[in-house]
Amino acid sequence: MIDSNEILQKAFQAALVVADPKHIVPEYLARIFPKGSEPKGRCLVVGAGKASAAMASALESYATKHWPDAKLEGIVLTRYGHASPTNHIAIVEAGHPVPDQAGMNGAIEMMRLVNQMNPGDILIALVSGGGSSLLTLPQAGISIDDMRQTTEALLRSGAPIEEMNIVRKHLSAILGGNLARAALARGAQVEALLISDVTGDLPADIASGPCAADYSTYENARDILTKYRLGSDQIPASVLHHLEKGLQGAIPETLKDADLVNQPVRNHVIATAHRSLESAAKCVRDFGYTPIILGDTITGEAKDVALVHAGLAREAITHHQWGALPIALISGGECTVTLPAGVKGRGGRCSEFLLSLFAATNDLPQIAALAADTDGIDGSEKNAGAWFTSKTRQQAREQDMRAGLYLAAHDCYGFFSELGALVETGPTLTNVNDFRIILLPADSGAK
Repeated sequence: MIDSNEILQKAFQAALVVADPKHIVPEYLARIFPKGSEPKGRCLVVGAGKASAAMASALESYATKHWPDAKLEGIVLTRYGHASPTNHIAIVEAGHPVPDQAGMNGAIEMMRLVNQMNPGDILIALVSGGGSSLLTLPQAGISIDDMRQTTEALLRSGAPIEEMNIVRKHLSAILGGNLARAALARGAQVEALLISDVTGDLPADIASGPCAADYSTYENARDILTKYRLGSDQIPASVLHHLEKGLQGAIPETLKDADLVNQPVRNHVIATAHRSLESAAKCVRDFGYTPIILGDTITGEAKDVALVHAGLAREAITHHQWGALPIALISGGECTVTLPAGVKGRGGRCSEFLLSLFAATNDLPQIAALAADTDGIDGSEKNAGAWFTSKTRQQAREQDMRAGLYLAAHDCYGFFSELGALVETGPTLTNVNDFRIILLPADSGAK
């Protein structure tokens, strides 16, 4: 009999492979530039995100074989530890999720290159999750320290990434379509390849849409700060002043659909969370499990989302909601973890989801589960996430490890580290959001 942990790990690997830049970037480049319409002359490649360096490497390999008349150059920003080898495209490693000077310097150089483009040049933007904080080039009057302080305040507030990015778009000279706006002003063609780590997969939301029309407004950004009670005691005066100028119409809005009518700008979403869930579903089906994809847009507080998943597992086992066992419940999305004042915590949203699920399913000792971030880093530590099986639960009992106590301290990393149940991949060089799977074997009846 195949061990449950082996099935969990293989399902996670299947989810990663289908989002691997070295496979998907060449496939889409062939579609975007079919034979006879390959780039000729200057081709400026820019980008940002956890997967963007790997995307650049894949693009260079493809261009070497298929674009003999293209002159490649450019710059791509990625998180520290996520670099990939390139010859013509500079790779800059910078801070994430809190921006730093390296990211700002890289963003300045990116815009310098874009502002030197000529009519007929092609801008290829390689964009993936994490790009919002990496593309930190503040609008005039806002410093990098002001941006950093604002990002830290939003992170502490528990605001979901979609709301964080609405604020960041309206403080940035690159995000919210401003990168495409600059290229269009120079007469360039814009092709953006996007690996989505956001629910809904809207180009405007992926890394805050540097090449996409933005649906949000300065009013939305202001309302988000109000919602989380982030005022002048936490948000720098320069940021509040900039948003106020935007509300008054004294400075331009982010790029809108009307700005792109008859303009040579295309955004191509080349990898999504749902495609990864489908790949994992195919994998577990080969092991005899019926896969149930719960969706790729599941958000909320990690520990609460876990309670809902525990309820769904119990319903499937007790009332055969989706038919006979064995069943695998598979889901994606991006949860949040709100830390109480004075609590530092260890781990991330995936590990916290899993610990909460572990604590909520003591009556279902045969189930197994894994939750991991597809970028390879879950929160404050270096693991991608964690897993458990019936053997893990038995081990925790023998070591008198009480999940509830670890959960109260938000120390999910400590709990699963003690049990040797961490998912450790290192940087995967892709990013399609969180991955969760719960295996309900045939003998999963409640005890």
